[in-house]
Amino acid sequence: MSDDETQEAPELPVLHEPADGVPPVVTTESGLDEAAAAVAAGVGPVAMDAERASGYRYGQSAYLVQLRRDGSGTWLIDPAALPDLGPLDAGIGSAEWILHAATQDLPCLREVGLAPRQLFDTELAARLLGLPRVGLAAVIEHYLGISLAKEHSAVDWSTRPLPESWLRYAALDVEVLVELRNLMGIDLAEQGKAGWAREEFEALLTWEPAVREDPWRRTSGLHKIRKPRVLAAVRELWYARDQIARNRDTAPGRVIPDAAMVEVAVADPRSSGDLPRGHRSIARYQSTWLDALARARRLSDDELPPSTVKGDGPPPPRAWANRDPLAAERLAATREALTTFAEEHTIPVENVCSPDPLRRVVWTPPEEPSVPAFEAALAEHGCRRWQQQIVAPMLADAFAAHPA
Repeated sequence: MSDDETQEAPELPVLHEPADGVPPVVTTESGLDEAAAAVAAGVGPVAMDAERASGYRYGQSAYLVQLRRDGSGTWLIDPAALPDLGPLDAGIGSAEWILHAATQDLPCLREVGLAPRQLFDTELAARLLGLPRVGLAAVIEHYLGISLAKEHSAVDWSTRPLPESWLRYAALDVEVLVELRNLMGIDLAEQGKAGWAREEFEALLTWEPAVREDPWRRTSGLHKIRKPRVLAAVRELWYARDQIARNRDTAPGRVIPDAAMVEVAVADPRSSGDLPRGHRSIARYQSTWLDALARARRLSDDELPPSTVKGDGPPPPRAWANRDPLAAERLAATREALTTFAEEHTIPVENVCSPDPLRRVVWTPPEEPSVPAFEAALAEHGCRRWQQQIVAPMLADAFAAHPA
């Protein structure tokens, strides 16, 4: 082959169809009982997945649940028709679940009565193994040398009836998870990370999504606003939009986009004729928006939201050199040790220790800078035992190298 010739990567085989075909969607109590009995009679772990209608419906509820187990085949369950999947949960029992990116699906699965007793997260395993890409398709390609036919990832799963092609896509998501889990388990053991993975998976069993105190502060474009009165307008508009979205069971962004909402807040119109004309929903709910703006105007100065909210943690690291140079040196030394460890073990630094607990412990250290004391401090901030055992000695060394 000449120097100017390039060798093309071999084309991967594409998995288009589940091995057993696309099963019908279970929508009746009798069908649910049949699925539960079949899953209970199966063997080994249970591959699980859920499809939501993000961007279409209010909230993050599941609109399709997929599961597959050796000896029982693949099942597609409609939680819109069957909001209580307790019988299925009983059929699964203590069998291990296999999920990809478990934190995305666990809340909506718990909502319909499904909760794992054991768990294997293939995305988290991929991170611990240091894979360059951790999406399901990329991990499957890495381990199995196949590509999934995936073309319906952003569809409205609340649609009924669900098209056959969508159901085929959904069934493929659990088709090879068991094989994938087994291969990843071997690699975790060979790399000495099986114990780390077990602790991470056990932590997921009790994981709960964080509840934001001021969810309206996530509005896109809010960082450009500095006037408290305009921030109050955004806040009132946000809650008004949220109520409309909840009542209509639609995604808030489909009621009015963030950009249009911020535009209304900045304009601060007093009448319908003064409202911006950029989006149809501005006119459709004009009385709601005008009432929200009026409420913001009536607020006293003491009732206005602050431009920024001070967190309960330490200051940003960029300010440490001026505020506490010794803490900055200790943090830099610990980060350097963490980076070296992560490179040697082919694992992302943030999976060894997240930035937030590390900063908190360095900024407010225990009275005695010993390994046991640092382990206890890290535990208080949610670090698992395996992380404590790795990071605590690094912290002790950093504090010894930079004593008070």
